[in-house]
Amino acid sequence: MKAVILAGGQGKRLRPLTNDLPKPLIPVAGKPITVHQIEWLKKYGVKEFILSVGYLKEKFLEELGSGRKLGVSIAYVVEDEPLGTGGGLKNAKPLLERESHFYVVNGDILTDIDPTRLFSRFDEDILGVVALVPLPSPYGVVKVGEGSKVLEFEEKPMLRDYWINAGLYLFKPQILEHLPDTGDLERTTFPKLAREGVLKAFKYENVGFWKSIDTVKDVEEAEKILRSTEP
Repeated sequence: MKAVILAGGQGKRLRPLTNDLPKPLIPVAGKPITVHQIEWLKKYGVKEFILSVGYLKEKFLEELGSGRKLGVSIAYVVEDEPLGTGGGLKNAKPLLERESHFYVVNGDILTDIDPTRLFSRFDEDILGVVALVPLPSPYGVVKVGEGSKVLEFEEKPMLRDYWINAGLYLFKPQILEHLPDTGDLERTTFPKLAREGVLKAFKYENVGFWKSIDTVKDVEEAEKILRSTEP
């Protein structure tokens, strides 16, 4: 089983952290984001990784190399110019077209969810399954009862009536024929596949940990969570 990590972006919102380091290599709780991702997927049987890289690509080679020190195999596909998540994945087509299935992960998420559960949504006509998690509120929520009495303060709860893309996918290789040369999966491929009825979703009702790293504050919050769960 192979997994593609889409790691070609510049991470502009994380500057100055990304001035000299690509976003997926920013350390969180003592390890680069990409190393956390590899260790997470390795627990579920993934031993072969493809990194789609572009910005400061040489840093990945310096940090990860062949993957041997992590007990995995890492291949690289390089974007000479920004291709977006769809174009970056299409760039890996020669390494994926003979697979029965493969995972794709955005290079800026940290999670411990079980990726194998996505297989439960597959059937013959489906090309891909998108992992969904409840929308995490960026704010604390105040619960108010009768007479406008404040009942409870809940700090940044999961809003379970709303679901967001978790940045984890399971695809059949036929999806490669639907990818743009340049552009994002979310804006180009997914709307088209949804209209054709060949895309499904899996809702992770009980999320242990999921965090998208977009800002310095996200790094700090993820650091606290991961440090608190260390043995």
